[in-house]
Amino acid sequence: MPARGPGAALRAPRLPGRALSRDDRRVESASMERALEEEVERYVRTGQHDNHLYVGWAGGDLFARAENAREVLASALVAEVRKRAPQPRVPSALRGIDVVAFGRATVAPMVRGLFPRAEQERVLDLLAGSVVFLTPANIESILRQMHWLGTAWMLANLYLFSFGAEMLSDEAESILGLSEETTCYVSVKYFTHRGRFEDFLVHEAAHVFHNCKRQTIGLTHTRRREWILEIDYAKRETFAHACEAYSRILELGKRPAERRALLSELERERLPREDRVDPGEYVDILREAVAARNGWKRILARCAPARRSPHARLGTA
Repeated sequence: MPARGPGAALRAPRLPGRALSRDDRRVESASMERALEEEVERYVRTGQHDNHLYVGWAGGDLFARAENAREVLASALVAEVRKRAPQPRVPSALRGIDVVAFGRATVAPMVRGLFPRAEQERVLDLLAGSVVFLTPANIESILRQMHWLGTAWMLANLYLFSFGAEMLSDEAESILGLSEETTCYVSVKYFTHRGRFEDFLVHEAAHVFHNCKRQTIGLTHTRRREWILEIDYAKRETFAHACEAYSRILELGKRPAERRALLSELERERLPREDRVDPGEYVDILREAVAARNGWKRILARCAPARRSPHARLGTA
């Protein structure tokens, strides 16, 4: 479907209490159209928009106005992405790849280490089908179908960064992956620019564990065991980073001495650079994982929510 300009979906609001002359209506309509055009420009530039009630957009109710607004904003986003990255080259390793099989093989060691045998296949099926590499073939449909406009804007920047194109804002994060519910969007840089201790497919897959409920994929669940894995909210990034690094340590080091040496190398050269991860705790978790028989379980234990005593009383220290 061809992209539409903002004017195609605009409707001037009716003011209660008095009838407007033809000239007044014309001026008001032009003013509203300019305001919404500015809103489209602001969204493409920043990923934000202020008009959350979608006043002025075509449609008889809030739902219809929101749909029209999203269509116009997404069209503008797609047009700008195509303009900035008109003919990006897809890495040869991605051409003809079976993404489901590739994703399954990549996350299998993590799943086998974290879950009992009876649950492993269900979790593997979920993660294998969750992987999406952002390419010229799918970027338009993904941006248009994304429910959250802010997420669409972040994915547009992820895509532009993947192909070395100018991002939409100097404030945009140079991310290589993003998880939304049970979908893992991954940069094509996975096949060309991965560091020695990087696996951002594993990183994003680790986030799915706290985004999806066990009941959704047919796993047994209780009130205290609602999510696929219970991860402390403040340690979600720590958990994902630790899983990412540990997966690479296991892949690169076949013997305990090799894994200890790799951890020392990581500690010197590749610590996470973000506020949500404490470097000292991150290294300590990996040190414990490398020394354990099943390091995945140690990572999970260190990132699990603190369990309150059933006898604890409210209001006591």
